Amino acid sequence: MKRLWKILLHFILGVSSLIMIMPFIWMVLTSLKSPAESIAFPPKWIPSAKYYVSYENSTEEIIIKEKGKDTWKGIIKAGRNRGKVLTVKKEDVHKKRFLWENYLKAWKSAPFGLYFFNSFFTAVVTTVAQLLTSALAAYAFAKLDFPLKNILFVILLATLMVPKQVILIPNYVILAKLGWIDTYKALTVPWLASVFSIYFMRQYFESIPKDLFSAAKIDGCTHWQTLTQIVIPLSTSVFVTTGLFTFIASWNSLLWPLIVTNSPSMRTLQVGLTVFNQESGTNWTQLMAASTFSLAPLIIVFFLAQKTFIEGIASSGLKE
Repeated sequence: MKRLWKILLHFILGVSSLIMIMPFIWMVLTSLKSPAESIAFPPKWIPSAKYYVSYENSTEEIIIKEKGKDTWKGIIKAGRNRGKVLTVKKEDVHKKRFLWENYLKAWKSAPFGLYFFNSFFTAVVTTVAQLLTSALAAYAFAKLDFPLKNILFVILLATLMVPKQVILIPNYVILAKLGWIDTYKALTVPWLASVFSIYFMRQYFESIPKDLFSAAKIDGCTHWQTLTQIVIPLSTSVFVTTGLFTFIASWNSLLWPLIVTNSPSMRTLQVGLTVFNQESGTNWTQLMAASTFSLAPLIIVFFLAQKTFIEGIASSGLKE
């Protein structure tokens, strides 16, 4: 019975995982289709091999009507040139299943290199700053004794219940008066500290044996030495976990960068994707390609740090 229950549990988890990943699979497969196939009904998961020809700087799907020795005739299947008859050289006609060139076209359709830099810079600065400020605050709340410590910590946690939308306008007004709108300062400074990161680290620091701190105090270590030489080396997993949370949140942020940036040169990747979506209209293949390579850094970072990330979640445990 126990074995049967275990098999059933793994089956449910497997099905749930497949359901969760299906939208991502659909996005990747759509990015490799032709425009006609991306809007075909009924939809197909796997693109079928078809004839394509480069025409007016785009790859058009054509229906071959006549095959000559040196030239072929075909009819464009979809798009603004739908129904147009083309006579092209035989070597210019290609039979393909996956259109990898959609990624190159999407990349060239907008300054995605600049968008990537802005997102990467913002995410790295925010992550490094939050790790530093959160470690200092978490150590103080976990291992130092000072007046009203518990009350201050409760007040700090209470701020988590305040929706970010409530402080959106006050934050914008402050940055506008400082003259920081449409600058990197606006993208990074408001997020240099995080209450959740402080709480998360504090819970982990509480689990470190007190004997280590007593031994450090006997050896004459200062609080800074205790933090840097004892606490941080023992907290690699929680630092990686907190860093991943922060990096992903910053990378995926849309509302705040959309509000505080005006010029195209300051757009982050998510804002750039939104603008690209509006400009590309119904070009779903390029939009899916752009969405795919915008997610690639997060997937790579997660898989590289997956083991440490899971250890950090399990060891922190959000416990007292």
